[in-house]
Amino acid sequence: MQNVIKDFMCYLRGERRYSERTCELYHSAITSFLHYAYPEKEGQGGIDAGPVDGEILSVLTYNMIRGYTADSVKRGLNPRTVNLHLSALSAFCSFLTRRGIMTDNPVRLLSRPKEGRRLPDFYTQAALERFFDSYGLDGTGRKTSSLPFHTYRNLMLLFLLYVTGMRRSEAVSLRRDNFDIYRNMFVVRGKGDKEREIPVPGAVCKEILLYLKRIKEEFPDSEDYFFLTDAGKKLYPAFVNEAVHEELDGVEGFTGKKSPHVLRHSLATHLLNNGADLNSIKEILGHTSLSTTQVYTHNTFEKLKNTYLTAHPRAKNGGKNGN
Repeated sequence: MQNVIKDFMCYLRGERRYSERTCELYHSAITSFLHYAYPEKEGQGGIDAGPVDGEILSVLTYNMIRGYTADSVKRGLNPRTVNLHLSALSAFCSFLTRRGIMTDNPVRLLSRPKEGRRLPDFYTQAALERFFDSYGLDGTGRKTSSLPFHTYRNLMLLFLLYVTGMRRSEAVSLRRDNFDIYRNMFVVRGKGDKEREIPVPGAVCKEILLYLKRIKEEFPDSEDYFFLTDAGKKLYPAFVNEAVHEELDGVEGFTGKKSPHVLRHSLATHLLNNGADLNSIKEILGHTSLSTTQVYTHNTFEKLKNTYLTAHPRAKNGGKNGN
């Protein structure tokens, strides 16, 4: 029998086409479980030196996984992380069951910790508009042409993360020919290798063309990636995080977390605030389920309440409708 963990990781990358980040999280979750199941392995070269396949299968039981869940909660892991680990173990057990190595999936019998509803962070529309306007990202090139490439590239990275709502992984793998100049849109491959189209406003398209021209001037012989490092190489995830933090750190209006995902959340929130319907936002963000998109409705509740109270006929004249 091959090493079942390696076989499972090949399955996730090859057949399921999971992102490298997701594969790393699943591998880490399985390893964490094995640390719990075989603490004695710590002194024998670690988990990577074993256990062997037979030992792994022997601990994939309801009681062992239930104990691991309780131990994780006791150690202070938040419910979201615990449930991610259980999802990874469930996927692993299902994989082994489909291949006839296990008879059933014990994770499906477990009760999972309840997660508190975590609302996504977002930046205000005014703060983002003020930030991008200060650098002249208006498609004219009057200000951006004099910017060093490092700064211009970072700004365009933040600009497109917000304007398109792309995921970090999608921006990293984005190629120049993913931009359709004739239809004013990006064609992006997201989770599960699913393709989607993201329309881009005309003024943004003009700035994109200026940026692409700058890329060709700076790196005429580089690979066809949309975003490049200062050395002309493909970006990597940590680079994107650092660029967002570098550009927004200390800037007025950007308190709290500074990450690519907050820019994505910001677009969704602003689209909803400005009247876009949930299904359209779902398609732009590449969500597989509408319930994932619905979380943004909580961020707009205060605005909805204020609009309702202002427009309601009973709110006029101190609650008297005048009839």
